Amino acid sequence: MGGDWKRRLEQAHRELVGRDDPVEWVKEADGVEASLRYPHLALRGPLFGVAVEREQGWEVVRDVQTGMPQEARDGLNSLLWFRAKDDTDDPKVRRDLLAAVAVLEKEPVDEIEALGERYRIVRADEFARSGADGLEPPRATDPDAAEPSWEGRDGTPSPDDAFVLSPEREDGLTQEALKMGLRTFSYTGERFPADVREESLRAVETHPDIALLPVTFGVAERRGAGWRPKGGLHPTPHAARCSLYRGMTDLWARIYEYGEEKAERYRRAGEEFRAAGRADEARVDDRLFRISRIERLVRFGPDGPEPPRPSDVDEYGPMKMHPTMDPDGTLHHDR
Repeated sequence: MGGDWKRRLEQAHRELVGRDDPVEWVKEADGVEASLRYPHLALRGPLFGVAVEREQGWEVVRDVQTGMPQEARDGLNSLLWFRAKDDTDDPKVRRDLLAAVAVLEKEPVDEIEALGERYRIVRADEFARSGADGLEPPRATDPDAAEPSWEGRDGTPSPDDAFVLSPEREDGLTQEALKMGLRTFSYTGERFPADVREESLRAVETHPDIALLPVTFGVAERRGAGWRPKGGLHPTPHAARCSLYRGMTDLWARIYEYGEEKAERYRRAGEEFRAAGRADEARVDDRLFRISRIERLVRFGPDGPEPPRPSDVDEYGPMKMHPTMDPDGTLHHDR
């Protein structure tokens, strides 16, 4: 396996040199600088999504961004149900899709077949790079919204949409080196229960290869010596900035019932953050927020991407999510 990784690194280097692409060279230089400034990896825990096995590989059909396996199963339930409702007039096709939905309504399955395609709940590990000054912010070479707007969404689609997971994907020299280093990554430290550590170590053997999902961005708050995520993942740095701006100027005051004076302080700080344009930090009172760069890895074994582990926690189980549908497409809202 060591020879295989050497071959892949050499191939990535040859492609980089052969392309003679100044943009790619700048991205690689950015990656090298980031690895020096932010040499540590801060683990944030598992995320889950849905992928389907296609000829070109495992294609993501539900973003790998939910915190529980059951949330991903629910997403697959809805995906298949709406396909049965909206994408076919063939009763046989609809019946096959609804058979898979019926299973997902009752059983916490991590793999299911529908119309000859294999769907799997995919597990990823979320991490950020960190250094002496904290979490890594967005890089200058990270793609951002073409026409940034602070009102509503910027229209950038999820980077996970139709992304093909593959350890063989050529991700560039620095990313190939990162993938090689992550092969032996496992959970350590007493903050993780024994079963979590054991399953993580086992996964290194059962799913030794690494695929990287597209980079995303989030908001983190400094808490003592560490950082805590605040909100979900976003496709661009600007989308994460908008999330922080809306929280400071409106949302948090309503959720946490700030008094009038505190709400005004946060509103002013939020407006200052917006006025700064592409700022990656905001301060208010004694709190520090940072736009952080989030990476995700998916382990691969001989049969594809790693599914959820027994120690991954679900707070609820399968349930009926949509009305009963007949093979002819008739909906029954009373059962």
